[in-house]
Order: sequence, then C-alpha cells, then structure tokens
Amino acid sequence: MSDRKALLVGVNKFKFVPSAELNGCVNDANDMAFLLKETRGFTDEDITILTDSLATKKAIMKALERLVTEAKSGALSYLVFSFSSHGTQIPDLDGDEDEEMIDNAKVRADEAFCPYDLKKKGDQWDPAKIISDDELHELFVTVPESCLVEVFLDTCHSGTGIKAIDLMGFPDAPRPRYLPPPSLAAFKRFSSAKGLPKPRSITSGRKEMRADDSLVRKGTVLWTGCKSDETSADAMFDGRYNGAFTYHYIKIMRENPSATRREVHKLIKAAIKKAKFDQSPQLEADATNR
Repeated sequence: MSDRKALLVGVNKFKFVPSAELNGCVNDANDMAFLLKETRGFTDEDITILTDSLATKKAIMKALERLVTEAKSGALSYLVFSFSSHGTQIPDLDGDEDEEMIDNAKVRADEAFCPYDLKKKGDQWDPAKIISDDELHELFVTVPESCLVEVFLDTCHSGTGIKAIDLMGFPDAPRPRYLPPPSLAAFKRFSSAKGLPKPRSITSGRKEMRADDSLVRKGTVLWTGCKSDETSADAMFDGRYNGAFTYHYIKIMRENPSATRREVHKLIKAAIKKAKFDQSPQLEADATNR
C-alpha cells in the first residue's frame, strides 16, 4: 500500500455562475498528476482528480477528509492537495481576520475557494457551496507531523485593490481567478468586532497560537499563486491554457528536479516576472521543508 496520496482539483465551469468560466484549471489538475507520477513516485491509484461537475464542495471535502483520515491513522507520509479555480471572499464570522478595504469599506473577510456548485444565498455565497480557508485549516491541522502536507492554491485570495476583473470581458486576455463577493452588505454586518485574534493561514497551528503569517504547522508546505492582494492569472502558454503559477511550477520542477523548494520558489518568481504577470507566488513552510 502506498504511503502517499494526492487530491487534485480543477474547476473551469460553475453550474450556477456560468459567466465565471475559466480555461486552465482542469489542465492544472491533470498536469499536476503527471508531475507527481514523473517526479514524486505517485501512481494512478494514489491520485484522485476532481474536475468541473465532479468537483462539488461535498465531493472535494469528502475526498479530502478521507485522505486526512488515512494520514491520521499513520498510513501516509505525504499528502498533496492542489486546487485551481476562482478564489473569493466570505464574511469572517469567527474574528480571525484583520480588517481590510474592499470597495472603500473596512470589512473582515475570510478567503474562500470556489467549487463547481458555487451558489449565492441572499447577499453572500452559500456556506454549503463554498470552501473557506477555515474549513481547510481545521482539516490540515489534525494531520500528524509525521505526514508532510503540501498544498497548492492557484487562485486569487483577496479582492483588495483588484481591478483586473475587468479583463473578464476579453476572451483572449489572461483572466484573473477571482470572483468578487455578491454584496458588501453581509461583510458590513460582521465588521465591528474588536480585540480579535490575528489571522492565520490554512496551514498554521491552533488559532490561539497564531502570531503572524510566518508561523506554520510543522510538516506543512503551502504554495499560493499570488499574494493576498493580487490576482492569479489563467492564461495561454504554448497554445494551451494553464494557471500562470502552475505552468511555471511544473516547468521549473522538470528542469530542476533536485532543486530545493526555496530554489524553485525563487525561479518561479523570476519566470513569472519575466513573463510580465502581476503576481508574486508565495511559499510558506517550516525550515525543514524548504
């Protein structure tokens, strides 16, 4: 029995928001599968791929919970989760996020990720049809440190200062992987709490231990396609669509199979800058996994 498993998700189409269609997310998931088999010793049986209509919130969370259960049993030493889709924001209900500006309003918002069945409920995204960073955090923090968890998020993580959403009207232009929240009203209802804990990423330790974004659960690696106030591009490369981060990550891993993660991160940032994409991929990891 293999001691490594992966869940790879790519969502181009959205059942209830057809205008939000992307182009490269399914390719991202399939390309990551090839990379894991080529360079990390994974087999087809080790990898679950969920794309488009198969990538509902229920299916994604069920598959992820199954892998986390295996890891908690001691059966896994390596767990990979990749997610390529739109990112968005939802109201922060537990006060773990700092205030930020969205459309000139101070609000508290959680990062969230869009499955195929993303749907509105009133003036916000339906919690049953959106995956929040809190939900991912609560799963990953239960994985024992003996299992390396490596997470790849090729989405946009914040609406702060985002103007590139205007490019959605041009089919051949790179598209930002970000959907604005349906309304600011829901955020304003939850923006008045004071004296709350500092924010933490999905890979940090327990909330009360969270000091800043550099504190990471031991045994976790988090890659993101951009900073929290940037967009991740969905663009064409060599006549085929991918996420800019995923494309360059895979290309650089194949060209530099023995490079450390820190070295790969440096090369990705340089390649994306050279290609003139306005995003800065992030690597968050404890010192032993860099």
